[in-house]
Amino acid sequence: MYKLIILPSAARYLKKIKEKTLKAKFQEAIDKILKDPYMGEPKSGDLSGVFCYDIYYNKTNYELAYTIVEEGDSTVVVILAGTRENFYDELKRYM
Repeated sequence: MYKLIILPSAARYLKKIKEKTLKAKFQEAIDKILKDPYMGEPKSGDLSGVFCYDIYYNKTNYELAYTIVEEGDSTVVVILAGTRENFYDELKRYM
């Protein structure tokens, strides 16, 4: 199983979530990613090397962006989490 690192930007967003069911959906997604990190959608262009996983909840689309480090201990690094609105612009700024 892969190790997990959550960067501060994603941690801040995940900490702010008040709804328990949405928080559970994010936790479930992270658990799935740790079992099979290549299940997310690989991005190309500016965001090559980044994978995104979609989470649908309450008619809203949420995204989880992460990258995989295979050197030494295999690690999944969660870069950013949030709603789909302006998500990729924010991700590009962060990268």
